[in-house]
Amino acid sequence: MNKNLYVLALGVFGITTTEFGVIGVLPEIASTFRISIEKAGWLLSIFAMIVAVFGPFMLFLLSSLRRKNLLIVSLLIFVAANILSAYISNFHMLLIVRMLPAFFHPVYWSIALSVAGQNSDPQEKSKAVSIIFSGLTLATVLGVPLATFMCDLFSWRSSFLLTAFINGIALIGVWIYLPSIQNTGISSNKFSMKVFRNKQLWSGLFLAFFIITAMYSTYGYMAEFLRSVTRMDGEQISIMLFLFGTAGIAGNKIAGKYMSKFPFQTTFVFLILLSGIHLLIGYYGNHFVPMVLIVGCWGLVHSGGFLISNINVTSSTLDASEFINSIFTSCGNFAVTAGTLLGGAWIAHYGIEHIIWSSITGLALAVMMVFIKKKYTETKL
Repeated sequence: MNKNLYVLALGVFGITTTEFGVIGVLPEIASTFRISIEKAGWLLSIFAMIVAVFGPFMLFLLSSLRRKNLLIVSLLIFVAANILSAYISNFHMLLIVRMLPAFFHPVYWSIALSVAGQNSDPQEKSKAVSIIFSGLTLATVLGVPLATFMCDLFSWRSSFLLTAFINGIALIGVWIYLPSIQNTGISSNKFSMKVFRNKQLWSGLFLAFFIITAMYSTYGYMAEFLRSVTRMDGEQISIMLFLFGTAGIAGNKIAGKYMSKFPFQTTFVFLILLSGIHLLIGYYGNHFVPMVLIVGCWGLVHSGGFLISNINVTSSTLDASEFINSIFTSCGNFAVTAGTLLGGAWIAHYGIEHIIWSSITGLALAVMMVFIKKKYTETKL
């Protein structure tokens, strides 16, 4: 089963590199099209917004199709969209092309997470899910910094071609090595509306929203912060993104280990540590050497955010796992959109050097939701 999960994680690596690979090249895209960095940030926001709005509907629409075929078609669309993006000379057309694969992003994520949850023991669910999220971590380790490096070495267009290649490798891997996946379906006659009356689920979704919003409010503009505040050049920023992701490998594993045993404590400690790191970023942001150390610690903690958010949502109910994962994917991408928009607005009003306070605000709200969710959990027990 682990082999199947790693194959699925390879696809997650490809589609996540497409979504977040633009983070390191936003300054160059903004310069090419002569637009502000906040407007360039829509390349991340619009992708996340499409996923957020259409995620569950796409899963309903395609519920009768074979799961492996859906995975292959999704990756094929990601390959084509990235190739097209590399040759577009108009910013608004680039935004439109970025929207196309976004419709299939939640389809892939929901199927992958459902396979992990349904084919593992309850005690091992966090570890199985962490394998899927290792694809997200790998995208942070390799995908995003490689895209940034290609941009610095050649141009931002070459970063899209690299992303197309990564998705192509993932497509071949899924096609050749992944066995057929049982179609669980989420048709309306199998789905009960009682899911939406689950207070634990709603508290988990709000918690996930605040966590991911806080994470991406600053992380979405990490390259611009390192360039403008820390005064790093393109090559140094690529190295920092690689360091960030490399540290995240350990962070994702640690989060998976402890969330299965101590979910409340792990979530609370994560929020406190991430808040502290953002305060350090604000204080030492214009100091080169301290920021190198801080970026490593930032990646270690940050990487566990999606996994922690997912477990807080999916542990709230055992019903309709594919649908719940599609809801989580939508929630997460709403949060990515909210985070990048909040970060962009914060930059416009207060400057890039003060962006960490937008994340601190979201983390404070997340801490409140942790205790609210704990209350509902204890009440149910």
